[in-house]
Amino acid sequence: MSVAVSINHVSKIYKNGFQALKDIDFQVNQGEFFALLGPNGAGKTTLISAMAGLVKLTSGSIQVQGFDIQNQPFDVRRHLGVVPQEIAFDPFFSVREALRFQSGYFGIAKNDDWIEEILQHLGLLDKIDTNTRHLSGGMKRRLMVAQALVHKPDVIVLDEPTAGVDVDLRQNLWAFMRRLNEQGHTIILTTHYLEEAQNLCTRIAMMKQGQLLALDSTENLLKNNDGIRIMMTFRQPENIENLLQNIQYSQKNEHTYLCHFADYEAFTQLMQNLNQHQVSVENIQTLETDLESVFLKLMQVNE
Repeated sequence: MSVAVSINHVSKIYKNGFQALKDIDFQVNQGEFFALLGPNGAGKTTLISAMAGLVKLTSGSIQVQGFDIQNQPFDVRRHLGVVPQEIAFDPFFSVREALRFQSGYFGIAKNDDWIEEILQHLGLLDKIDTNTRHLSGGMKRRLMVAQALVHKPDVIVLDEPTAGVDVDLRQNLWAFMRRLNEQGHTIILTTHYLEEAQNLCTRIAMMKQGQLLALDSTENLLKNNDGIRIMMTFRQPENIENLLQNIQYSQKNEHTYLCHFADYEAFTQLMQNLNQHQVSVENIQTLETDLESVFLKLMQVNE
């Protein structure tokens, strides 16, 4: 299988001494739908910025479609489309003009059919002649996706593309990305919506504090996650955190907690403890392993 993106022992240390990336080394294969996950400050955006040539690496190298980002930056840009987190737009153009202008960066003209196809899939076609300053925040984010796709890049990088946008855009965007992926485009996604990564991506890398913690297929990550997940609803949850202090959990609402146990023995011990303290459990539900539980476990183990 050919390699679309090769990240080779990459490190980045800023002038203030902060190390954002620590010997990151992995490859993304041609045609993959790949997730790059991690908490805020993990180094994901720094790595993406390095791929786009916006951050100079301290050591290591990155190749996109076989082209080196440092020695062949123009070739890299022809094959790479990046949707950044920050919303940026030119307030002097209409949507159509902005996309024609973006196309011109790549020497592309008379591609209105492709521009209209992109806008149709992103729900922006009715805004094609609207000035960009009059677009809502969600519409501006759609425009940024369109700008990244005007030159039909082989590799598409989406950095938190659905942060703060409506459900309609999320559905339209993922349907379009699936289609492009089926056509052979490589897609790299960062997102805090872990269900998106689980449903869309075949392979996942997880990062924390500039280091790579896990790299495996989505199937293997879910399969190899030890333990059980149980949703528990308490009738009177006052001070329940004291009884859960040795258990990994997250609070879903005032009365409901999602608890992670190494095995059923650990769950039994908690139930005995709850009984001793006369805490009533209203409902218990065993859940299947999902990517969120794998993610939380890896992040806590590596604290």
